Amino acid sequence: MKKDIFIILPFKESLNPNYAGAVSLYVKDTTNYSKFKKKISIISSDDFKSKSQLFRNKNYIINFCEKYKSLNIKIIEIHNRPEYYTYIKKYFPKTKIKLIFHNDPLSLRGSISLKEREDIVSGCHKVIFISRWIQQRFFSSFKNANLSHTLIIPHGIDKNYKINLSKKEKNILFVGKLNHAKGYHIFSEAALKFKKFDPSWNFIAIGNEARKEIFPDKSIVSEIGYKKNSEVLNYYSKSEIAVGNSVWDEPLGRIAIEASSRKCLPIISNKGGLAESKNIALVLKENSSSELVNILKKITKNKYLRRQKQKLFHKNNNFNIKIISKMLDDARSEILNNQNNIYLSDKKRILHIANFNENSDGRLYYSFANKLNNGFIKNNHIVETISNRSFLKSNRSIIQPFSPIKKFNDKIFNTIKNFSPHIIVIGHVFNITDEIFKYCNDNSIKICSWFIDSVSPEFLKDNTKTNFLRNLDFVDYCFLTSSPSIFRNHKHYKKLKFIPNPVDAAIDHYKNYKNNFNEYDIFVAVSHGQNRGILKKGKFDEREKFINEVISDLPQFKFAQFGLNNFEPIWGSNYYHYLSKTKMALNISRGKYQNKYSSDRISSLIGNGLLVFINQNTNFQKILSNKDVIYYKNKKDLIKKLKFYNNNDKQRIKIAKSGYEKYHRHMSNIVISNYILSCAELDQSKKPFWHSVV
Repeated sequence: MKKDIFIILPFKESLNPNYAGAVSLYVKDTTNYSKFKKKISIISSDDFKSKSQLFRNKNYIINFCEKYKSLNIKIIEIHNRPEYYTYIKKYFPKTKIKLIFHNDPLSLRGSISLKEREDIVSGCHKVIFISRWIQQRFFSSFKNANLSHTLIIPHGIDKNYKINLSKKEKNILFVGKLNHAKGYHIFSEAALKFKKFDPSWNFIAIGNEARKEIFPDKSIVSEIGYKKNSEVLNYYSKSEIAVGNSVWDEPLGRIAIEASSRKCLPIISNKGGLAESKNIALVLKENSSSELVNILKKITKNKYLRRQKQKLFHKNNNFNIKIISKMLDDARSEILNNQNNIYLSDKKRILHIANFNENSDGRLYYSFANKLNNGFIKNNHIVETISNRSFLKSNRSIIQPFSPIKKFNDKIFNTIKNFSPHIIVIGHVFNITDEIFKYCNDNSIKICSWFIDSVSPEFLKDNTKTNFLRNLDFVDYCFLTSSPSIFRNHKHYKKLKFIPNPVDAAIDHYKNYKNNFNEYDIFVAVSHGQNRGILKKGKFDEREKFINEVISDLPQFKFAQFGLNNFEPIWGSNYYHYLSKTKMALNISRGKYQNKYSSDRISSLIGNGLLVFINQNTNFQKILSNKDVIYYKNKKDLIKKLKFYNNNDKQRIKIAKSGYEKYHRHMSNIVISNYILSCAELDQSKKPFWHSVV
């Protein structure tokens, strides 16, 4: 079977059971229960022959890279050697990398500096730690710690349920390196003191030390040397007590895990990752020989207490090797099945970057950006926003009076690292750097954009067009309030999706078709000064001529007209005030290309129960039928139909109500925000009926 997963052990580790260290045991045990066992190849130095004793780690990893670089490896898992990461990244650019830390990252070459650790988080598909303490050490000094691509997967053990406590021998074990860091000197001193109290107990030390400095009396402590793991487990099975009183910060410590699995009572110090074993061990208040002797006296004298603790810690031991192996397999499945488990969560973290009009002082609270944002929140997602225009305006300085783009991108980058979004949604934002897009791609963060201006050629041109098309290189999808068919020949055509302008039931809550009396007959508004709040002087809107001709031909009609004929545009609650008092509305949008395009005003017109008149050239008929809105061919046809429905309330009410109900049911911000997420494969909602309309 083809090997898709390569596991690289540290150079000093061996698969030989007579020499296997903690890392090798972790890999061997978890692989034994892995469902991918036949797809896994474990690389160790057992078969690596190097003539030089210098740069052995470097030669070892380069040898691997040269030997296997031609293979299409899906996953490479590096254990406890972050220095290998840069070589793997260079030789296998398309392979997903997982780095598993078994020791303090700040003591390992390749992860000592903050920059090295930031590169690891950014470049690895997953970073795994065997304890929370190691994870915390890794992220020390991080200003923005992104934990979304990290996991805690500790050591595991096959728990033995057939231990006969009555056959336990009066052994007190020490397992590990026989040095000061492991606390062997404290253990030896405690043994000497305790033997004077009760000489019937045996103190046994399992392990070795190349530079041995501690030599206890052989009649006090029996040193039996290094033993392979299966032999160590046998000692735990037949012994009463095991001591793991490290002085240094242990990353996790196998003693408590292994000893409690054999109903051997562990006693540990409170150092580093050892603290994560507190529920399966007795913990020394202070790591001294006197404290250790006091606990040993208490436990050895009280057999009932000892048995109680042995049974409790055995029960509490949830370091099940099968579960640990499955956790590793789940992380592998994400890659091999081309999925990511974070997408399976109901709640998504959404970073929405757009103009949220803070500077308008509430004048545009019903804007597209705000309605879409409300939709994400109504769907129970977690939304963080960055308002690009507001940020850029408020962060101008003497050095950067007009373009604080770097600050803006720094804010986005820091927000991504802190917030860990599943998706970034950008609306009319064209100054995000390639670096941020690449980071999102490397970290499986989806990117979608929306564009609600007309894509008619007379508007989408020059820099606007260049910026729009540049963003298409990076986003997964771009959502337009126009038919994307105008881009049919573009290389990114399949990324373009149509969406209607969303209605928000909380904002668009009027039902004008129910009103027996409306103050105005027709609502009509244009604006070309939305961000300013007032009309631009000398600016002419091509719609004005058509609208004024309609007004002139209907002298008996009362028009609520804004944005023309010296009537300033209407905003905020005043906009809805006039809407609520009008029975019909004229929806006219700019541009030669009208296919499915409308300004966002259409959602508030139909969404508040007005009967809306739309030019038939917009091709909205497949979305809104003539039972929902009124289509007109030309000015003459429009005037004829306005007169008819103004005098026939029953027909007007019927169609306005149908349009209102259809829009709220199928084109709400709840539906549209779900659709955006479903396109990005973050939601499994049924696609709305209009999704395939082009």
